[in-house]
Amino acid sequence: MSTVAATILLIEDETPIRKFLRVTLDAQGYKLVEADTAKLGLLEAAQAQPDVILLDLGLPDGDGVELTRRIREFSSIPVIVISARDREADKVSALDAGADDYLTKPFGVAELMARVRVALRRRAAMLTDDAGEQTFFEFNGLRIDFVARTVHVDGRDIHLTPNEYRLLSVLVKHQGKVVTHQHLLREVWGPGSQTESHYVRVYVNQLREKLGDTPASPRFIRTEVGVGYRFLDLIGDTE
Repeated sequence: MSTVAATILLIEDETPIRKFLRVTLDAQGYKLVEADTAKLGLLEAAQAQPDVILLDLGLPDGDGVELTRRIREFSSIPVIVISARDREADKVSALDAGADDYLTKPFGVAELMARVRVALRRRAAMLTDDAGEQTFFEFNGLRIDFVARTVHVDGRDIHLTPNEYRLLSVLVKHQGKVVTHQHLLREVWGPGSQTESHYVRVYVNQLREKLGDTPASPRFIRTEVGVGYRFLDLIGDTE
């Protein structure tokens, strides 16, 4: 039985990298659409309906972070940033703008392909989900009923404060993705909140204690140092 090749949109202005990735992705059986500017990339993101976007941040007519924000206005297509920028601040900005992953140049082909496969599997799961809203979640002994607003771990009822519950909900609904401190502040405490980022660390620590989780050996929540947190993912964490 034949399968339809996944379409990957590559937004990259460096010709050698485009050629390299063209050969690499073609060898893996993917269909590639290319754009060398932010303007063309935005157009292709809307028209080509790609399954994954590989995006460089340094484009000749605009910044990739702003392009990510514009793509997020109309699409949830997974965006994997591939950039020579390795500063923590650049990673945070890209993830806050809506990128799903961040890969620093130079990178290995095996790692890139692994991340593409993870993104495709998450997108497939999202597209085949019958419910518009998630009503139930189960992972590694954790059970959340979003309708009843109840949380259980290994059969035990876990009492969470409203902020702890919102924090857990945001992390779970972004399972496998890094959620930055700023994103958590906006989602949990509101966009106009004056709450500082250290509150996130305090609440995550409280949440971990109630869930029986530890930073050194995470069962549910992994710390992404200097960036934020990631709820573990059976797909991404077994690649």
